[in-house]
Amino acid sequence: MKAHAPIEQRITLSHHLALTAQIWGAADAPPLLALHGWLDNAGSFALLAPKLAERFRFIALELPGHGHSSHLPAGISYHFVDYVSAVINAADALGLERYTLLGHSLGAGIASLAAAATPQRIDRLFLIEGLGPLGDDGSHTLQRFRDAYTAPATSGKSLRVFTSVEQAISARTVASGLRTDLARPIVERGIAAVDGVYRWRSDSRLTRPSAVRLAEAQIRALIAGIEAPTALLLSRPVTPYLPSAMMEVRAQQVPRIVTSYMDGGHHLHLERPDDVAAWLLEQSLG
Repeated sequence: MKAHAPIEQRITLSHHLALTAQIWGAADAPPLLALHGWLDNAGSFALLAPKLAERFRFIALELPGHGHSSHLPAGISYHFVDYVSAVINAADALGLERYTLLGHSLGAGIASLAAAATPQRIDRLFLIEGLGPLGDDGSHTLQRFRDAYTAPATSGKSLRVFTSVEQAISARTVASGLRTDLARPIVERGIAAVDGVYRWRSDSRLTRPSAVRLAEAQIRALIAGIEAPTALLLSRPVTPYLPSAMMEVRAQQVPRIVTSYMDGGHHLHLERPDDVAAWLLEQSLG
């Protein structure tokens, strides 16, 4: 298949928030809006998107605080439900009346709730390594709440500075377990040269602990509102924070869902783009 180079699009949502997207495929093709994972960016889809560009207008949206999108103003924290609002508002700005939604990890959680919130707009829902957000079973609620308000209000963990792109890629491979060649598209898009060194573009506040998470019962109630045909792809062996029992119970809440498994790690769409593209295309015809 012929490779497709993406175009960049800036999407202004308000006076303080603009998001960036990389777009592959023809303008008149059916739209697919893709949402990346935590601390990732549109580069996460660099290998998958070209394989789907002959079928879809593939729009890899960068979430607030990630990639080339705006950081939130000082004093405002990142909350999960606000990501959902940003995605729906971006779809409005892009003129997407009805579209396919794809999410990975954090993006899969956001996509799940966006599909539940606006069921009339979602043609199909594809989820890689996630169904709903990280939940709260009550066992760590108080400590998590205290930790959030004990942490510095202005920033999260100090983000490393690198002397070269290769050093940044090496750091990402250690943190994620991705091979160097697979981490490269995320890292190259996720760093910026500043004063002779390389710094992450992502907002350091993204690493701050969340004060509150949705209760597991609330998550199940919300994803029960997903009406679109849904395909969930999970890695094998399972990712530790996506235990099989929990994911099976969540999947049971979604009326029209097919769950599949694929050998590999958390970034299946980078590790096995041909197979993930085939999975998505097969499910889209089902």
